[in-house]
Amino acid sequence: MEAAVDLPSGSEFSGWELDSFTCDTLKQGKQLPAPLRRYYSFCRRKSFAAFVESKRDGSQDEGSSSWCCCDQTFKEHTAFHKHVARNHNSEIKQVTQASYERLLNQLQEEPEALQPNQLKDETVDISVWIPDTSHFSEEQLQKGPGKVILYYHYCKVEDPHVVCAWQKALCEKLHLTGKVRVATEGINGTVGGTDVATGIYIDAMRLHPLFRMDNEDFKTSEGGAECFTDLRVGVFKEIVPMGVDPDVVSYHSAGVHLEPEEFHKEVEALLTKKDLCDDTILLDCRNFYESKIGQFTQCLAPNIRKFSYFPDYIDQNLELFRDKKVLMYCTGGIRCERGSAYLRSKDVCKEVYQLKGGIHKYLERFPNGFYRGKLFVFDERYTISSNTDIISDCRYCGRPWDRYKLCSTQFCFQLVLSCPSCRQDGHTACCPACQTKGQAPPDAPHVKEECECTDGRPRIPQDV
Repeated sequence: MEAAVDLPSGSEFSGWELDSFTCDTLKQGKQLPAPLRRYYSFCRRKSFAAFVESKRDGSQDEGSSSWCCCDQTFKEHTAFHKHVARNHNSEIKQVTQASYERLLNQLQEEPEALQPNQLKDETVDISVWIPDTSHFSEEQLQKGPGKVILYYHYCKVEDPHVVCAWQKALCEKLHLTGKVRVATEGINGTVGGTDVATGIYIDAMRLHPLFRMDNEDFKTSEGGAECFTDLRVGVFKEIVPMGVDPDVVSYHSAGVHLEPEEFHKEVEALLTKKDLCDDTILLDCRNFYESKIGQFTQCLAPNIRKFSYFPDYIDQNLELFRDKKVLMYCTGGIRCERGSAYLRSKDVCKEVYQLKGGIHKYLERFPNGFYRGKLFVFDERYTISSNTDIISDCRYCGRPWDRYKLCSTQFCFQLVLSCPSCRQDGHTACCPACQTKGQAPPDAPHVKEECECTDGRPRIPQDV
């Protein structure tokens, strides 16, 4: 499978500018402009693929492949690519530099030959990163006990579209459903499938040299492909939508990561002091419908509908955090990476800490700890639980209830807590106004999320 490379046109740089970006620039460790980084990445992949092809065993029968290198024989693409990345990086780098210099010379002499629509990276064969599943039956991949995986990994991704194509092909082969976001800053995903399929998926992520993830980077819960309606894989500006340019507020500036055991001790100390502790804030950086059904005891839970409102919330409450020690948490840890970085960028807090692995990892270690209620998840299950506490109530009668349903009004898509008794009485919308709108004629115009639930909430956060 081939993936086109979105190369810049040759007219972006003049001849003297290109002369200043030869291989000496790379040797000196200087950063190349974004368009030239793409050229270099193109040459890198081309050189890597050429090295791999040079080691192919030509004596193999048609349809089968193996590679011979360093007195070893490799039968799988992934194993050999991993070997090359680890043991022949210097050789690949030398060939890449030579190829890169030739490409720049060509760009000076024939800029029209390097137009984006004329060049394809024919060497990017994403099938080499698709694991061999021939020893598993299709039934094993599609039927049987399953789980849902939640993960993220921040790293530099030169070609997110290539990674996106690989992820889509990988998930489709394994019959996984869910959502995967790819960006130049990394990858974020939650997918569901059988135990066999998700196990293969985790191995593929761990073997990929770009990510090099560990088993502990994946949070799992009971579920399967049925937990999602479909598969959505795409390229985005951010792997978690905070609405702030990753180049302006980077995950590199995140707070100090605390293991679940360390975070547990901090919360325990906070609860022991109770009202006497006025220098520490336990901050939930999730949305209000998440914190409503489950949260850490004595936390501060902002009344925000989307994570993209979090920066605006911080800006409006800077004095609340001034000279305070902040303990931050979210579902799996990813929102804390950027959220803590944004809070630290304001330079008002004494210290900023975050729960490593999020609530997911905390509950694995402390199922009956200081987090009470349900954990909201972004799939058809809506919630998972580790304790029997119910900390929320029915929207209509006020009885304890924490199981979300979608508003029954067409085009609303808000979540509502309505107990079985109230639903039986017809209270199936998110609010009385939406309930009335739901009784309107079918041909009446509907506007998404327009009711008393959202009337007081800004739809677009203030510019950050």
